[in-house]
Amino acid sequence: MADGGPVEHGFPHLETVRAAVTALYRRLSYDTVQQFATSVPPADVAFCDTDDLHLGAQRVARELVRHFRLPDARMVVAFREMQHAANVELTAGPEYFVELNDRFRGHRRDIGAALAHEIMHVYLHRVDLSFPGTRDNEILTDTATTYLGAGWLLLDAYREDGASSQKLGYLTPEEFGYVLAKRSLAFGEDPSVWFTSAQAYTAYERGLERARLDERQPPLTAAGWTGRRRYARDRRQAQGHGQGRGHGSAGNAGAGDVPYAFAADPAAGPLRVTFPCPTCHQRIRVPVRGRVRARCGLCRTVLECDT
Repeated sequence: MADGGPVEHGFPHLETVRAAVTALYRRLSYDTVQQFATSVPPADVAFCDTDDLHLGAQRVARELVRHFRLPDARMVVAFREMQHAANVELTAGPEYFVELNDRFRGHRRDIGAALAHEIMHVYLHRVDLSFPGTRDNEILTDTATTYLGAGWLLLDAYREDGASSQKLGYLTPEEFGYVLAKRSLAFGEDPSVWFTSAQAYTAYERGLERARLDERQPPLTAAGWTGRRRYARDRRQAQGHGQGRGHGSAGNAGAGDVPYAFAADPAAGPLRVTFPCPTCHQRIRVPVRGRVRARCGLCRTVLECDT
């Protein structure tokens, strides 16, 4: 929780975020992810200053438990002084004990955001999905919360001006915007209408721009001229050497290696190219033979390619 301190910006955790989206599809399945096509609505998690603190927190927690399709276990919510925004005890149930930072007594509209992250810890614990290391596991939790329909609350809790700042979660505001945008492109849902924070809307727009770049990388037919030209050059080199890998920005300034890679298949013969699915980031492998339509076996996205 950044409370008055500096807020990190940009996309420093992007590779871990993408790995988290892939892990969600692999662990939950396409059909299960589709059950979360509708986000938790603002009315269900609204919390105003006139609400009773504990009863209101319990109500919001129940709504989030229902949204994530967890068993109807009681969420006990308490408040105390602590360094972090919140904490949850991952026990076998039937009750779950969540502690929230005392500062939320005076910032009640952000209680839903803190609870969403902690309840996602419960969800991931139940489906036995985790990443090694605290940092990566928290990024997984933020990504899952957002992709499964409650992370707009976390981004909306971000506020920053010249005198103060607040941000919840481990992702940067732009990374929250990126995951929200990936979700929006997958499910056709626009979360920007729910933001009460102007800074959250700006971060979402930047994340959406980055997410759309994923859909414009070669060998996808939507790739721009610069990317297509670089791809054609790398393809010629690969065809001349039997195998190869592209390097450079591929029209994405500041990026490292381009996302595609060429490899000769000794069994099948023709040169093949692998690249990440723009929806779930699982790598897809197709023959190099011009126009190809591919379907991701993980998220079922149909991709138009020019290999």
